[in-house]
Amino acid sequence: MQDDPTQLRRREIGQWGLTASRDYGLPFVDVDVEGTFAGPSGREFIVPGFYDGDRTWRVRFSPGEAGRWSYRIASRPDDAGLTAEGAFQVTPSQGRGFLRPTPGRAWGFHFESGEPVLVFGDTTYNLFGMAHCGGPVEQFLERRAGQGINVLRVRLPVSPFHGPDGYSDWQTRRTWPWGGSEQSPQFDRFNLDYFRTVDRVLETCERLGMGLEMVMEAWGFEFPFSRRDEFVAEWELLWLRYLIARYDAYASVWFWTLMNEYEYYPNGDWRYQGPLSDLWATRIGRWVKRTAPHGHVVSVHNGPGDPPFAERFRKDPGAVDHVMFQTWGTTDEKRGWLAAGIEEAVAKSLAGWRGTAVLAEYGYERDPELDVRFPGHLHCDVDHTRRGGWRSLFCGLGVIHGWEHSWGPWMILERDQEGMPQFLLMRRFFREVVPFDAVRPAPGLVRGEYEWGRRPSALASEGRDLVAVYLPTGGRVELDLPAEAGYAAQWFDTRTGGMSNAEPAGGKGALAFVGPEGGGDRPWDWVLVLRAT
Repeated sequence: MQDDPTQLRRREIGQWGLTASRDYGLPFVDVDVEGTFAGPSGREFIVPGFYDGDRTWRVRFSPGEAGRWSYRIASRPDDAGLTAEGAFQVTPSQGRGFLRPTPGRAWGFHFESGEPVLVFGDTTYNLFGMAHCGGPVEQFLERRAGQGINVLRVRLPVSPFHGPDGYSDWQTRRTWPWGGSEQSPQFDRFNLDYFRTVDRVLETCERLGMGLEMVMEAWGFEFPFSRRDEFVAEWELLWLRYLIARYDAYASVWFWTLMNEYEYYPNGDWRYQGPLSDLWATRIGRWVKRTAPHGHVVSVHNGPGDPPFAERFRKDPGAVDHVMFQTWGTTDEKRGWLAAGIEEAVAKSLAGWRGTAVLAEYGYERDPELDVRFPGHLHCDVDHTRRGGWRSLFCGLGVIHGWEHSWGPWMILERDQEGMPQFLLMRRFFREVVPFDAVRPAPGLVRGEYEWGRRPSALASEGRDLVAVYLPTGGRVELDLPAEAGYAAQWFDTRTGGMSNAEPAGGKGALAFVGPEGGGDRPWDWVLVLRAT
C-alpha cells in the first residue's frame, strides 16, 4: 500500500489521506467522503472513504488497468480539507490480481491473470479477534500459506460465545467493533483500535497471497443481527459501507459473504422462513455490488439446504455470485466416520444454480483431549475430515474445512490436528496427480447400485483420457468404459498419499476394479486413477 501515490503497479493499493478543516460531532455519520477514479479506458469507479480518527478520512483504491489515472475526492457536506484531485501512473504487473468467479470454467474460479483456482481453505471465524487479543496469528497464517491453504473463512464481528457451551476463553480484550457495548450499543461509531488490528491481518494476508472470506454479518442469532428493531437498516448500511470502504481494495478479499447462515434473518430463528431471507440477501447483495468498486465475489452461506438456491434467487440470480454451501453429511456415532450424504445434498441444493459454489462447511474435526463445548462435533473425527473432503472435491467443488483448535471457542494455533496431513493430501492430488481444472464430474461413469453412502464418484476429462474415481469404502467399482479400453491404472491412498498399481478385476463388458482391503468396520477409501495409454 502506498500513501498519496504518483505511481502504482496494477492491483497495488493506493491510499489517499485527507484531514477535515473542522471537527464533527459524529464523524462516522455526519460526513461521507467519496473518490472518483477514472482509468485510461475512460471507465470510472466510485470509491467510498472511511473515517480513521483524528479528523482523518482515507480512500483506498486498487487500479486494475495500466496507464494514466486521474482522481477527485469530495465530501458531503463540502469541506475544503476533504477535497483533492490529481493523477497517477499505473504500470503493468505480473501478479495474479483479484479472484473472479467463472461459472462453468475449471471449478468456477480464476485469478485475473487467467490462472485457475482450486479453493482449498480453513475456518477461523474469530481470526481478527484472536489477533486483537495477542494470539500468534501471523505465525499461524504463515504456516497455513506454506501448507497450501489459500483461503480462510473469517468474520468481521467477533463472537465471544457459541451455544451450548462455547465460551471463547482466549478473549482478553474487548472485540466489540462498534462504540459502547452490547448492553448499550453506539452504532454510529466504530472501534478503530479493533479495525487497525484487522488492517494488520489483511496486510499479512496480502504478503502471503492468502485469500479471505469476509463474513459481514455473523451469526444471525447474535446481537445485533437478531434485533432488527435496534440494528435498523440505517445502521446496517453504515456498517456494511465502512467494511467495504476500508477493505474492498485488498486482493486478499476473495469473498464478501453477507451473513453466516443467512436464513437467521430477520430475528435469529434458524429456519427457512419463506422468501424473506432471500429478499434480504437479494437486496443487500445488489447494494454491495453497487457500493463495492472492485468487483469481489458476493456470496451467501446457508443453514438449511432447502429449497435449492436456483429457486431462492430465481427473481434476480445475478444479485449473488456464489454459495458458501454447508452440508455435513452423517455426524452420528454410528456413521459420522462415513460423512455420507454430501453428494446428494450438493446435487439437490445446487441443481440449476448458475453461479459458483464451494463446500464451505462440513464439520469441525474434534480433538478428544478438549472438553465438549459443541456436541455436534463429537463424531467429526479424522475419517469424517478425510471422506467429507474427498466427497466434496469429487462433486467438482473446492472445499473449506474447520478444526476444533481454531474455529471459535479455542485458540490453539501452534499445532495442527491429526487429520490435517490427510486433508492436505487432497490438495496435492488435485495439483500434482490429477489437475483439478482438467476434469469434471462424470456421474454416469459409475455403473450399478450401491448401499447409501458407499457409491463411488467419478471425475473425467472431456475425452475420458483421464479418469479419477473415489471409492468411499473401497470395494468393487464398474465403470461405463469398455473392458478392453487401454488405461494405465493406479490406486491413490487417501491416508498416506502413496500410489500403487491397480489391476482390472474383470466385468461384463465394462472396466472394473476392486479397491485394496483394510480398515475393518471402516473400510478404507481409495482413489482410482486411470490414464489413457
